[in-house]
Amino acid sequence: MDYSEKWGRDTDEAVRLALDDLGLTIDQVEVTVLEEPSRGFFGIGSKLAKVRVEKKKPPKKEEAHKQTRPDLVIPIEEARARDAANREKQAAEGISAEEPRETRREKRPRNGNKRNNRKEHSDHTGSHAKSEVPEVREPIIPTEPEEDLKVIEDHPSINFLKDLIKEMGLEADVTGKMGEEAIYLNIQGKDSGTIIGKRGQTLDAVQYLTSLVVNKDQSKYTRVVVDAENYRAKRERTLEALSYRLANKVVKSRRPVRLEPMNPYERKVIHATLQSHPKVTTRSEGEDPYRRVVIELK
Repeated sequence: MDYSEKWGRDTDEAVRLALDDLGLTIDQVEVTVLEEPSRGFFGIGSKLAKVRVEKKKPPKKEEAHKQTRPDLVIPIEEARARDAANREKQAAEGISAEEPRETRREKRPRNGNKRNNRKEHSDHTGSHAKSEVPEVREPIIPTEPEEDLKVIEDHPSINFLKDLIKEMGLEADVTGKMGEEAIYLNIQGKDSGTIIGKRGQTLDAVQYLTSLVVNKDQSKYTRVVVDAENYRAKRERTLEALSYRLANKVVKSRRPVRLEPMNPYERKVIHATLQSHPKVTTRSEGEDPYRRVVIELK
């Protein structure tokens, strides 16, 4: 692999992760900053830094065409200076908004490499299937039995969500059910995708705010689960597939893989998926909200 694209809370961290992935040093690569980091309010509108780190080619060979717009390419030195200036400005203004929480971007196989794609699929469904992929596993987010839930209509959580969606200028319906331990809220409508946000980041922020409203001045904590278009279950399956693919990569390369920063729920999905894997183990490192999962050989 001659290049790696990585996300990080700043450009330096993203570059370090890419260098670890390539096994190269900074003087052996060329760095292109694709996206600069920015903060948001409770994760809404925030984003990490993204860089493309590419192995330097011999001078005589023509450089491969990069799939980036020249007007978006930012020199690494300039990006670092902007990062430092932004941090100083935010510290002076006392900004304490929640940092973004994103996962590693799943790389899709190219259409031209069908033979390798079939071989990789065989690795997942063939010899490793019985030992690595459990046939049945309970969902990471516990859900109370449907028969134990009652429909709620006039509830602070529903009223808050409806007002929030309206203030965001979006159109969506909110329905809810309540159990003994949790409230389950579902958002549906033409703007549900916007409410979900990039990798569920906006949905997580909405869930957090709703939980604050529900548990304000309450002696007993009530868990709040906000979902939209069954996104939570779909995301869980995506993370499971990503876990197995990266586990195979670790086994083949015999090198650990560090994922992008994740929220506690997504880290729990990775840990639970690979806990019975015969060849790899998982651990978490760093501090929230930049805590990440590391997959490595046992």
